Amino acid sequence: MLRRYVPVVRRRVGVVVLGLTIGVLSAGSAHAQQKSPYAFAGDNAIFMNFIKADQTGAYEELVAKLKEGLQKSDKPERKQMAESWKIYKAAEPGPNGSVIYVSIITPVVKGQDYSIVTLLGEAFPTDARALYDKYVAAFTTPPGQLFNLSLLNDLSK
Repeated sequence: MLRRYVPVVRRRVGVVVLGLTIGVLSAGSAHAQQKSPYAFAGDNAIFMNFIKADQTGAYEELVAKLKEGLQKSDKPERKQMAESWKIYKAAEPGPNGSVIYVSIITPVVKGQDYSIVTLLGEAFPTDARALYDKYVAAFTTPPGQLFNLSLLNDLSK
């Protein structure tokens, strides 16, 4: 009589062990993947980029390419990102004579990576390396600052 139940128990133990193994491996690989700091956790976000004064033209060309790529994308979330993302140029100089560009994203499209390099690479894969090199060359030290924002109070209501 005991023999009837042993195969069922073995199968269940095997399934449990397999499930635990897959779970541990999945957790390890998920932990190994780094989450982009440009995948914002807040409802709104601001980030500032500090660009070398002699590289503003190159940076502004990249911003124009970013806009083009987001608007031409077949992915609806990319179009949503474009609708809620505004980029401003500060009149005041930044550290080391840099020019400050401020991105204000309201609302953030949840689960999306706002990394300009990633988005340019996705939209223009054949030009990705050249766009990346141009992007990196434009930055000064410090390169920028990120802020995840949650609404404290809407004073208009």
